[in-house]
Amino acid sequence: MDMDIKVIEQMIEQALKELKNEQPKAFAPAPVEHYGVFKTMDEAISASEKAQKELLFSKIQQRQKYVDAIRAAVLKKENLELISRLAVEETEIGCYEHKLIKNRLAAEKTPGTEDLATEAVTGDHGLTLVEYCPFGVIGAITPTTNPTETIINNSISMIAGGNTVVFSPHPRAKKVSQMLVKMLNKALLEAGAPENLITMVEEPSIENTNHMIENPKVRLLVATGGPSIVKKVLSSGKKAIGAGAGNPPVVVDSTADIEKAAADIVAGCSFDNNVPCIAEKEVFAVDSICDYLIHCMKLNGAFEITDQSLTQKLVALVTTEKGGPKTSFVGKSAKYILNQLGISVDDSIRVIITEVPKDHLLVQEELMMPILPIVRVDDVDTAIEYAHEAEHGNRHTAMMHSRDVEKLSKMAKIMETTIFVKNAPSYAGIGVGGEGHTTFTIAGPTGEGLTSARSFCRKRKCVMTDAFSIR
Repeated sequence: MDMDIKVIEQMIEQALKELKNEQPKAFAPAPVEHYGVFKTMDEAISASEKAQKELLFSKIQQRQKYVDAIRAAVLKKENLELISRLAVEETEIGCYEHKLIKNRLAAEKTPGTEDLATEAVTGDHGLTLVEYCPFGVIGAITPTTNPTETIINNSISMIAGGNTVVFSPHPRAKKVSQMLVKMLNKALLEAGAPENLITMVEEPSIENTNHMIENPKVRLLVATGGPSIVKKVLSSGKKAIGAGAGNPPVVVDSTADIEKAAADIVAGCSFDNNVPCIAEKEVFAVDSICDYLIHCMKLNGAFEITDQSLTQKLVALVTTEKGGPKTSFVGKSAKYILNQLGISVDDSIRVIITEVPKDHLLVQEELMMPILPIVRVDDVDTAIEYAHEAEHGNRHTAMMHSRDVEKLSKMAKIMETTIFVKNAPSYAGIGVGGEGHTTFTIAGPTGEGLTSARSFCRKRKCVMTDAFSIR
């Protein structure tokens, strides 16, 4: 009896120690005020691993509660405005009004646990279930172009799937990423979630990203960014999801509603100053309607450059010697870019357009600026052919304005893009004015497409033989 009491006393003492976090210093969890932001990548990953072990045994209903907490935190007016404003101020990319739309979109239209549909097979030999189950700790690399949107979107999807996530943001989005991670962790804790479902390192860097990629505790890698980072995660030897670059073309044929097409193209191209990877990057217009299309685009906020020497000055201004975009001009407004050329315009100008041949640098290189080259072609079949060439096999996004169902179908099949938008601005493809869920990790290179909770899970099979079939 005395021995039993002694054992019970020891158990109570141990429990009290755990409650007081009286563990050895090397394994002590970070104070809650850190809210997921750690000095080292090892600390961020270890905290994430511990949190995932707790999350693994949570109910689906609890996971959905955590997802709802993320949504509510982001959609709180002061929070939404703060992260949207800070993203523009810190990165100097995009525009505040469109960041508001994109952050709201990520919070409202990213699927939660409802995305994890169960497959069931029953028969004479019993029941088999196939379910979406977590990988564990996910390492997610996020871009400077969509820093907050990607963190919101990935966090909802990954936590809904039962994973935890360690983010490696772009260094030029460090402050806003830290603020958002802390904001979300605070909301999650208030909702009863384990600590550190979302973590990151204080000082994002290439070295820390490499360390995250190599850490064996990270079971799945997700890269949202350019081709170099996607290539790096794909060569890691781990399961990886790559959301790479695009160069989305637009085709306009003679059957299109030209007035609407012009308005849609300008709206899509200028959205967040053209930084979304889905945004219109070049136009191929059939000759018979090209002049009218340009006229209508100018009525909708496009500034046309007709002097080819000025076009060359524009190219020299915004691109490097190697032909890539100058970082200092990525995500800048049309007004800002024109001002650097010595041209003053008002805020109604949203896009710069210029007519060029199909092999021009502006057509072939994705710049992520509201500069839209227009290529005049003889017929729609040629337009589709040139669009396919300009997209460079990224299979990311393409648009077409046409009433010809046969040609719309032809372009869709030839392009093989993850997103194909017909008779609408590009952003309809991620749920702004279009149906369906949103994502800011569009995985063309690895085939997952528009990612959601199930994309970050693995399928597992559970078999019960000779039972639970009631037919």
